Amino acid sequence: MRGTSLALGAAGLAGFLALGEAVPRLGLVKEAYFPPTSRIAEALVDEAGDPAFWTALGDTLTGWALGLAIASCAGVVAGVAVSVVPYLREATASTIEFLRPIPSVALIPLAVLLYGTELRSVLLLVVYASFWQVLIQTLYGAQDVDPVAEETARSYGLGTWARVRHVLWPTALPYVMTGVRLAAAVALILAVTAELVIGAPGLGRQIAVAQTSQAVPEMYALVVVAGLLGLLINVGARMVERWALAWHQSVRGEVAV
Repeated sequence: MRGTSLALGAAGLAGFLALGEAVPRLGLVKEAYFPPTSRIAEALVDEAGDPAFWTALGDTLTGWALGLAIASCAGVVAGVAVSVVPYLREATASTIEFLRPIPSVALIPLAVLLYGTELRSVLLLVVYASFWQVLIQTLYGAQDVDPVAEETARSYGLGTWARVRHVLWPTALPYVMTGVRLAAAVALILAVTAELVIGAPGLGRQIAVAQTSQAVPEMYALVVVAGLLGLLINVGARMVERWALAWHQSVRGEVAV
């Protein structure tokens, strides 16, 4: 079954690349705006030989990793605190629901005013967007705690920290891992967007420079790199999730199937 899925995935990718080669060759779109796959591949090879490309890739990964780490830690700590402290959830619910829908891109002017085109501007946007993914999932996980288990822990005299460690955390961890996986994708999107709009160092700025320079194949090549980076991040996040939840029934059932 797994081999069939991989084969179908490879066939779908090959078909997509063939379509990308054929559409401009047949004149359905102008090559000046959408070059064939082969030209994009050539541009990608050229980019791989340019040290500036690897520097930009490193800048993007730095902003993504730092932002994701900060957002994940803050989201977990805040989610557990809100769930454990009496009445804090009710006190913060309206504030969370007010702040959460605000698009991170709306904070770009603020980020530029505060930090210009520095890494901190990217981190501000990445952390803000990713934080909510982890926080909300942590809150959902805390809500899913079995009341009987919670009362049993209290009856045995377990303190707040012991209940968090032995009751709340095992229940919330699958939700937390889902939140981190979603936040990883959001963090990459915001990192590239910030670089593209603000001009902070990274792949986004390289894409903007290629576009303004009319280097269309190079621009598409960099977009492909961003897409591949997103794919690798998603695969890596799923691997970490399976490793962290190897004890959980959902992962054990997935492996068994």
